[in-house]
Amino acid sequence: MRAQPVISHEQSTCTVFGEILFSDRQTHALGISRERNGDLHIRIDGQNIRTAAELAEALPLQLINPDSFRLLEGAPKLRRQFLDWGVFHVEPRFLGAWQRLQQALRQRNSWLRHGKLDNASEAAWNRELASASVEIDTYRKNYIQALKPIFRQTLNALITLDDLQLSYYRGWDKDRSLDEILSVSLERDRLLGHTQAGPQRADLRLRIGNHNAVDILSRGQQKLVVCALRIAQGHLLNEVKQGRCIYLIDDLPSELDSTHRNALCRLLEELRCQVFITCVDLDLLKICWRDDTSVSMFHVEHGRIIQIP
Repeated sequence: MRAQPVISHEQSTCTVFGEILFSDRQTHALGISRERNGDLHIRIDGQNIRTAAELAEALPLQLINPDSFRLLEGAPKLRRQFLDWGVFHVEPRFLGAWQRLQQALRQRNSWLRHGKLDNASEAAWNRELASASVEIDTYRKNYIQALKPIFRQTLNALITLDDLQLSYYRGWDKDRSLDEILSVSLERDRLLGHTQAGPQRADLRLRIGNHNAVDILSRGQQKLVVCALRIAQGHLLNEVKQGRCIYLIDDLPSELDSTHRNALCRLLEELRCQVFITCVDLDLLKICWRDDTSVSMFHVEHGRIIQIP
């Protein structure tokens, strides 16, 4: 997102401050500042942190908005981001492995474009890349195996799609080692100037029979599938680390009838986490919640957020 629109006129910085209450009942202060030149400053409990990864770990966020359809219909990169969000939050070794993978890819690609293609160099770059790739693949595979039954259970609570199958493609032939594939494809990689096979080509596939699910499902069904995936991630995070996401949902009622709105709200209640929802017609959401669910409603009035009594 561009920083300019959220920074007040004639101001150089936009700052957001909040407090996070963790499951151990401890409270932590969080502050984020964005400058007009794009610089980002993050502080947790008064301490500067260096990377957005530390912020993401402290505050797991799930966003469901009109762009969420791209998870099904968009490029594989979007599904890798979805997958890696989940792995990052449940596997503490993932970030280090991912950083090693990125470095190995950069180095091998640079070597392909500019280096001397001798056997010793090839073996060195292939070995480093294959090692990081296998580790990433293991973490991703384990995560999907844990996520799939939770996703199926969550989806069944929203809609009946028994033929929908979720599968993981690791980015290279499952019956061959990456070392072998890198050696065989060396000449083509050199011509293209980048590495073709590896975790950077991984994908999640949602299919109904022999068809991509996005080609079969209606927009409403697609929204429910995306919601089931996101909610399943929240359940898995809670199971593994007793952590809870914050869900940001833009225009929840759109594309959904009352039955599916109610079913989705039931699932959000079961997560027992904080959920922020926007909608155009408040009446469509007022009746979706149980009586014992804590619900606060707000509206924007002259640029200010006002709570509705």
